[in-house]
Amino acid sequence: MSYTIKEEDGFKYIEEGEGDVLLLLHGLFGALSNWEDVTETFKSQYRVVIPLLPIYELPILTTGVTTLAKYLLRFVRHKQLKNINLLGNSLGGHVALIFTLSNPEYVKALVLTGSSGLYENSFGGSFPRRESYDFIKEKVAFTFYDPAMATEELVDEVFTTVNDRNKVIRILAMAKSAIRHNMAKDLHKITIPVCLIWGKNDKVTPPEVAEEFHNLFPNSELNWIDECGHAPMMERPAEFNIYLRKFLDRVLLK
Repeated sequence: MSYTIKEEDGFKYIEEGEGDVLLLLHGLFGALSNWEDVTETFKSQYRVVIPLLPIYELPILTTGVTTLAKYLLRFVRHKQLKNINLLGNSLGGHVALIFTLSNPEYVKALVLTGSSGLYENSFGGSFPRRESYDFIKEKVAFTFYDPAMATEELVDEVFTTVNDRNKVIRILAMAKSAIRHNMAKDLHKITIPVCLIWGKNDKVTPPEVAEEFHNLFPNSELNWIDECGHAPMMERPAEFNIYLRKFLDRVLLK
């Protein structure tokens, strides 16, 4: 990703373009680069902001989804953001949900793709065997419909991460926190427009998860992308961006 990562007051983020705020949140193994196609497509019309979530920097005792939501609030206040169109993938979607429930005054619309918060099948239901490169490659491929998406660069990045003891401890703590923090009973409180963009072949947060989200939100739409896994904005960026643009255009008109 060719964008400059800005650093100020303990925050790391990318910011491109001007206009209404489109704030993007990556997942547990995600990176700022996951949003490259979204950024390229929308920076001409939106102020695209992507904070780097400090998953590996949190004290172990406070590592969890609510801590990330509080971090996001500090970031939003620091950047003086308002009327936010908030988009989250996987763990980032979960953080977006908690943030929206706790701070509804900041959020104009919500977009979730492969979001946790109800159910997720992390690592295909098995503990990450850190020493096995082939195992990590298999589990990265599990994220996508097309296993070719699990590039050597991506697998190397995850392999390095899970073989860092301090990082893997926090990954497991964060994953357990996400499983414990089920959102089902609170989603009816989110009355702003919600757009769900889901891979039909998502094995981490399967299609029934998207359907349950859709049923629990008072004001949501559900869009499917065929032959697509857990990260539609990476695997099927053109289709993802079409759905996202249609939704944001409708929100802008209101």
